[in-house]
Amino acid sequence: MQSGARLRVAFFGGTFDPPHLGHLAVATAARDGLHLDEVLFAPVGSQPLKPQGALASFTDRVEMTRLAIAGHRAFELSLADAPHPAAGPNYTLDTLRSLRADMPDGSELFCLMGADSFRSLGEWHGPAEIPFAAALIVASRPGQRLDHLAASLPAGLKLAPGDGKALRQSQIDVRAYKIINAAGETAPFYLLPDLDVEISASEIRAQLRQSDDQPGGSVPPAVARYIRQHRLYR
Repeated sequence: MQSGARLRVAFFGGTFDPPHLGHLAVATAARDGLHLDEVLFAPVGSQPLKPQGALASFTDRVEMTRLAIAGHRAFELSLADAPHPAAGPNYTLDTLRSLRADMPDGSELFCLMGADSFRSLGEWHGPAEIPFAAALIVASRPGQRLDHLAASLPAGLKLAPGDGKALRQSQIDVRAYKIINAAGETAPFYLLPDLDVEISASEIRAQLRQSDDQPGGSVPPAVARYIRQHRLYR
């Protein structure tokens, strides 16, 4: 992360098992739509909601992520969610608070996620506090209804009525809302409503388990080579 200047930074956490073109599409839309200075791709060490763990090792997932984002403006690899020495789970809320504490005064921190991750937000650690630690950016598929997403907000949170203004400063469609908590405090909430991304990491892994085929156009070429060379997901 840059130091000194005020920054607009999005934390993009996940297993990245493997990182694929859908991840890059989501991050590109967020970067361009919200004029972000950095998008931090952060492979997670231990995901509390996935007790079975990732199939690829953390080292392999870090290297694949490094290869996937190489050459993409403002995309950075982050080890903020690296495995804890005590082997405990990684909590997004703790990671966001740590990142914010290290950012220059006046900077803005965002938390980027897909709609599938957002729908499970209520199961996360400290879910009602996460939108106030970092403004949420949620990427949804075309036609996905806002009320379905709003229903996934953790208990005690709701979307303010009458919001949904389009941000006009970019070619990307971004809708701006506000989240309200039980104390009446508000936090920004941004929706990327038109991302038609159908790539699934689980489907890529299943394909590789069933045959010797490579994931083809689903992952960047450098990631496909790494998977082949290290015989991952066999």
